[in-house]
Amino acid sequence: MAAGGPDAVVFDLDGVIVDSEERWDAARRSLVAERGGTWTDDATHAMLGMSSKEWPVYLRDELGVDLDAEEINTAVVERLLDAYRERLPLLPGAVEAVRALAARRPLGLASSSNAPVIALVLERAGIGGCFRAWVSSEEVARGKPAPDVYLEAARRLGVEPARCVAVEDSTNGIRAAAAAAMAVVAVPMRAFPPAPDALALAAVTVDGIAQVTPDVVERAFAAPRQAAAS
Repeated sequence: MAAGGPDAVVFDLDGVIVDSEERWDAARRSLVAERGGTWTDDATHAMLGMSSKEWPVYLRDELGVDLDAEEINTAVVERLLDAYRERLPLLPGAVEAVRALAARRPLGLASSSNAPVIALVLERAGIGGCFRAWVSSEEVARGKPAPDVYLEAARRLGVEPARCVAVEDSTNGIRAAAAAAMAVVAVPMRAFPPAPDALALAAVTVDGIAQVTPDVVERAFAAPRQAAAS
């Protein structure tokens, strides 16, 4: 490990390593249409960061999908995995950024994606060996913006959360990492930009994962922390 700086870096997956938010959106939209539900204007943003325990309930209760939550979860994930097997939508520079940071710091991953999705992405991208620990929010009590998935990632890495830097793109993800007392590097996605008050919690904001370098991570860790609203 390099001297000084954070003890670990914890990545989000969707919107940071893979350009997946729109693909999740498409998989959910198709199921809603197929099962006679009604998509609403705020559904996409409402589900950003929700765990796999939470968004199937939202599709059932708020959007009118006539299946139980587990069936909804399975149907959407199968559609997404099929799409990823056909073409994995890696963001430009993501693999290189992960490998460069893994050479300097222990890496973790804290994602709202289901465990099979995380495993497939890491395997297909050839970066599974870069991460010492990864956590799906289906394994913890609450999804983002609660800090649970980041706290569990730090626990599995054996480091204090406040000694970590998180790399996030979304409103709920930034809030979750900040609530875990991590320094945050924000990598906003143009399709789903974070809310200004969430973005203000980030120590550093960059334009794309390729700009998340070891120097940027160290600069984020050294910056004053802003407390997330409880």
